Amino acid sequence: MQRIHELDPLRATELRLRTLLLRGLDGDALAYRRFLQATAPYLRAFLRRRLSRWPDEVEDLVQESLLAIHIQRQSYDTSVPLTAWLYAIARYKLFDWLRRHARHDSLHDPLDDAHEGESALFSNADEAAGEARHDLANLLAMLPEKQRDAIILTKLDGLSIHEASGILQISDADVKVSVHRGLKALAAILRGTT
Repeated sequence: MQRIHELDPLRATELRLRTLLLRGLDGDALAYRRFLQATAPYLRAFLRRRLSRWPDEVEDLVQESLLAIHIQRQSYDTSVPLTAWLYAIARYKLFDWLRRHARHDSLHDPLDDAHEGESALFSNADEAAGEARHDLANLLAMLPEKQRDAIILTKLDGLSIHEASGILQISDADVKVSVHRGLKALAAILRGTT
């Protein structure tokens, strides 16, 4: 069995965080506290890249994400990559914040409580987004690790091909091929299920 430090950085992070969370779910309070502490820097980096215009908001969103992770921890599906689940929660918190705080130009109606049926619209949208995240995580879990990791880093996390190649410790060309093959495999899976 390989030791964690012998794995590539992405898989090592996944394994370390997953181990801490599962131990925490089994009642190990220290492991769970370490899981939350170890998760925070990844969430911070993830959100900082996306909130470059609002850097003062990053820490609040990190805390909101950690709280949501804590509240939803029992819903974690162990067949899904943990980091994909964590980033999905952080992404949801980011979208929620943007919906509440982003300025709307004159072409868009403002989002306020005066609009009839709006709460039902957002409630349905939130529910659909949760289902879509779960479905996407299940689909990604069907792919080989290299393809899944390349897609998550480039298409979901928004990293460049070069940044992803550094994390995955493969060439830029290999990242491109992995993304292409992974997306092709996902399309085939979807065609087979429809």
